This record gives sequence, C-alpha cells and structure tokens, in this order.
Amino acid sequence: MTPPSAPTIVWFRIDLRLSDHPALSDAGQSGAPVVCLYVLDEDSPGARPPHGRPLGAASRWWLVQSLRALDESLQRLGQSLVLRRGRAADVIAAVARETKAARVNWIASDIAGDASVEREVTKALEAISVEGCAFPSDLLAKPSSVRNKEGRGLRVFTPFWKRILNLGDPPKPLPAPRTLKAGPPIACDDLATWNLEPTKPDWACGLRETWTPGEASAQTRLKDFLEHNIKGYTTLRDRIDRDGTSRLSPHLRFGEISPRQVWYAANFAAAQRPAVASDVGKFLSELGWREFSRHLLFDFPQLAKKNLQSSFDEFPWKRNAKALRAWQRGETGYPIVDAGMRELWHTGIMHNRVRMIVASFLVKHLLIDWRDGEQWFWDTLVDADPGNNPASWQWVAGSGADAAPYFRIFNPVLQGEKFDPEGAYVSKWVPELAQLPAKLIHHPWDATPIELTAAGVVLGKTYPEPIVDHKAARERALAAYKKTRSD
Repeated sequence: MTPPSAPTIVWFRIDLRLSDHPALSDAGQSGAPVVCLYVLDEDSPGARPPHGRPLGAASRWWLVQSLRALDESLQRLGQSLVLRRGRAADVIAAVARETKAARVNWIASDIAGDASVEREVTKALEAISVEGCAFPSDLLAKPSSVRNKEGRGLRVFTPFWKRILNLGDPPKPLPAPRTLKAGPPIACDDLATWNLEPTKPDWACGLRETWTPGEASAQTRLKDFLEHNIKGYTTLRDRIDRDGTSRLSPHLRFGEISPRQVWYAANFAAAQRPAVASDVGKFLSELGWREFSRHLLFDFPQLAKKNLQSSFDEFPWKRNAKALRAWQRGETGYPIVDAGMRELWHTGIMHNRVRMIVASFLVKHLLIDWRDGEQWFWDTLVDADPGNNPASWQWVAGSGADAAPYFRIFNPVLQGEKFDPEGAYVSKWVPELAQLPAKLIHHPWDATPIELTAAGVVLGKTYPEPIVDHKAARERALAAYKKTRSD
C-alpha cells in the first residue's frame, strides 16, 4: 500500500512534547508527511477574557523556551516547528491550504475557552474539506466520567480522588516517534518577533537561573525526584527550607510531560521500592489536586472571576492599593510572607505551603479580594494553571470547592517557625534579616535593640514594620466571615 502523500498537520497547544502525544503518534504512524504547527492565538474570542485568558508575563517567558526546546527535539527527527500567530481557525485553515493537508490532529482541551477555539477550527476545516481529529485530553479522566447522582461534578476532593483511583490506571503513555516524514517547507514566524520575553527591563534573569523548560528537563526532573526525593515526601513536602517537592508543575502546565507519564513512573517507583509506596500515594494525590481543579474549571468556566459559592458575593473586601503593593513587593513586615513573594518574583515559583500562607495573609489579614491575588499569581507564576490557580485561591478564601474553614487564618509567625525552623528560607529571600538568630527571624519586632543592632536591622528602615497586627487582623477577618455566613 502506498503511503498517503497529503500531509497531516499536528497542532500543538499546551502539549509541548513528543512522547505520550497521541495526535503526533497517530500522524507519524500514518506514513503521511507531517507538519508540526504552533499557533499563538490571542485573537479568538475563547482566547481572551471573559471566556479565556491571555498568558501572564512569566508564562510567556516559559512558553518561548518551551517552543525552542520542542523545535530542537523535532530537528533531531528531521522536522521543524512552524510558528504562526493569529486566530487559530484562520491560521490552521491557511496552513492546510498551503500544504494541501488532508487532516489536522490535536489534543483536545476541557477548558471552555480552548474548546470553543477547537469548534471554530473544526468548522473552518470542514469548509475546505479537511478532516479535523481531536484526541483525548491530558486529564487522567474525562470530567463527564466523574459525576454525582445529579450529573454534576464533585466538589469535595477526597471522594473525587477516590473515584479517580477506582477508575483504574489511565492509558499507558505512548513513546515518542522515532521518525517523522517531513512535510512541505512553509513560512514560519520568527519567535523573537512575538516579543514574549522581557527586554527593557529584562526581569527574567532569575527565571533563567532557576529553570530549564522543555520535555527533556521535565523527564530528568521526574526521574531525579523519584530516585532521590520521594522518600519522606509525605512529611518533607511541607518543609519550606528543604528541597522536598518535585517542581514539575510548570512542566505539567505546558504539557512538557503528561499526567499519565507521572502516574506510571510514580507507580513503577512504588512497585520497585515498596517502602516509598505511601509517599508515592501522597505525591499522586497532589497530581490529583491538579485534576480536581481542571474538573472544577470544566463545570465552572468563570472560576477565576466568580465565587464558586455565591454566598461570598457580598463579602466586604477592602480596596487598599498600598497594602496590595506591599504584599506584591514582599514588604509586609512578616518575614515568611515577604520571603515567599520575593521568591515568586525572582524564580516564578513558590513552595505550595508558602502559597497558602501568603494567600491567607492577603485575603484574611488584609481583606483584599482573592481575585487581586489570583491575578498577580497569574502574571508572575511560571506554572500559572487556569484551573489550579483560581481553585487554590478560592480554597484559601473560603469561597471555593472543598474550601478551607473560614476560621482557619494562618499565623505567619507560627507557620514560619514550624516549616522554616532554622530560618534558612527567610535568610535566603529576606537577606536583611539573615543575621538575626533563628528564634527571632520570623518575628524581628520582638528582638531587643541590642539584637537588632547586632544583626544590622533597623525596623521601619532596613526592614518594614508589620503593616497589620496579626491579632487585630484575625478578629476583623472572623467578624467579616461570620457576617457573610449569617447574611
């Protein structure tokens, strides 16, 4: 049988990898020439607010590096990544005409905005008699397969995760293609002309120091974590001063590695080393929170804009630009909060425990709307996920699914002392306090004048005084939450 000569276009989206890529695997196995295409779509209605969201600045930086890494991987197969910018339906139809393609493959998305773009693409392809083929999304399970008796998605994590586990193993990951038949050469945008990376000023030096985006880096990170850091993960994952987490989240966010690959690699590690089985189970449950958040987003597309619980619609948020700015800059006067916000700005990431601490501080100590915090994280996190980010903020605020109890208000001093007991994390990110002894570094205002002088600290000058008193802020928050619950 003569292999088909009409090319197949593989439309890459948030699946920037070669392995476990069913759309690419199908194209490669067909024997047809393959055109690998990425479209930067900021024009489709689904790609812009209110239905969709353009990438934040840190995510845009990551995207550039990930696209470069994907192109390098394709080059080793004699391929290249075609870059185009514009409305996806228009661009893909145009590329199909240019290459005389017979088919376009892609991995489907369960995000409402992405799905609406897919429908436009399908319609545009039908108009020119080109087949569009969507392959299952990167979720472990389709949202439609995890429903309650009323047909709605689950809003409590534990029963949700039990349902996912009861479904059994997801499909096994696919290997990367060994060969791909090159399609016809066509015009490709210069990635630099997209202006996705910061230049004046170039604030991404910390991102470059911290991260190597791309599929190879993701695989290496997973392998190293399972070999060296999985033991003790159940307890050490909360230690802010330890390297006890996988740091896979941005790689998952851009699809440089799939949840299926993580699932099977982790379970293989547990089978090989039964002593770490409980740690593997806890690690996979964290992957489950990503899944849970995406399922919430499927049922509630306005997750980043509207309270999941409508009772919070009248919550008395405070508009305080000065306090918000102090929080963003890491100048609140609470060392663990400031360390987290500075780590975020420099590296584009923050330990999950610290995320909860700084989020709680913003919404409960300062009574600033969770949406302001979510937007800041969306712009500064390299792993800003459309599901995880708003779902986590709503969890902390108490307005979301399986939300934290309203009376849980983290004491930033106690949190720092518990999870950064020697003050190593604060010393790194708030160096002006580094000379304080560990017993004082999380509450420098309790140091004596002699101790402050010895450490070179002048409160209010070299390091700010607390912008709010914890006890007073806690009482104010409790009063606001109680009123909301009683109204």
